[in-house]
Amino acid sequence: MLWVWNGSRYSGLMCMALSSTIYFFMQVISDVFMVQSIPLFETVFMRCTVTLILSYLWLRRSGQPIFGPMHARNLLVLRALVGFLSLFSFVYSIQRLPLSQATVLSFTAPIMASIAARIILREKLKIAEIGGLALSFFGVLFIFRRILTTQAVSGGLVKPGEAISLNVRGSDHMLAVLVGLFSSITGGISYCLIKAGANASDQPLVTVFSFGILASPAAGICLFFFEEFVLPSFYSFLLMLVLSILAFFAEVLLARGLQLEKTSKVANVQYIEVALTQLWGMGLSRIAPSFGRLVGCVLILVSVFYTMYIGPEKEMNDVA
Repeated sequence: MLWVWNGSRYSGLMCMALSSTIYFFMQVISDVFMVQSIPLFETVFMRCTVTLILSYLWLRRSGQPIFGPMHARNLLVLRALVGFLSLFSFVYSIQRLPLSQATVLSFTAPIMASIAARIILREKLKIAEIGGLALSFFGVLFIFRRILTTQAVSGGLVKPGEAISLNVRGSDHMLAVLVGLFSSITGGISYCLIKAGANASDQPLVTVFSFGILASPAAGICLFFFEEFVLPSFYSFLLMLVLSILAFFAEVLLARGLQLEKTSKVANVQYIEVALTQLWGMGLSRIAPSFGRLVGCVLILVSVFYTMYIGPEKEMNDVA
């Protein structure tokens, strides 16, 4: 872990790869261990609270300023606000869109992050990096192509009496799609603010704490007003706690990866989560193998491995 954190010139890429792998294992654990249905905001509240507590304890133990150095606090506040907007707009879209559509929209965030880094951080965006991001996103589209096509054409024949309700559903769907795009855009901007805040404070964990201190109470308020609290069983609570701890480490590694490496490179590595999830599902026959899924996984793996092969950005490595 120490070698991954700061022992190699590939540490930035390795941190992001490990972060995405942890998110993949979280999906595996969620699929394997079936528990009672828990409201979405309750799950978000649990994860944000655990993130807040663990990051606070880590900062206290390491002797770092809890709220970061004075010159970095404006960046940390912006990171918390933008991250909050991204998370809660994603929650809104995932509650109103089919999972495949919400997933595709969420994985436009690495592209948004690369564009935002070019505008906000003045990072150079090379043709090879654009090609890598495009190849990975095309892989995502290949994986979900059949599902998206089915959803797009389903319900094509509408009875006259259903026209009004269809228009209402269509407008609600369009709003959810726009909110999902907004989540990706703010998520991309949040990546830039994480990178800037981590470099300014010289501690990526501060960016995680700043997000938790806003998102945790906000999630609790949303749970109180919009959903009914469900008391989890001991088994469900234990699983939620394990997933929350894993999410904390994934967020810390993500922040570290952004701190050490160029945004477009580490953002592309994130797509490996999709490929691992699909390969695992097909290997256990949970997902039906198809030509589109296999091609999509190959495209993502080729893109990610090429990014790892060409290595870190020399300018970033010199700065680190």
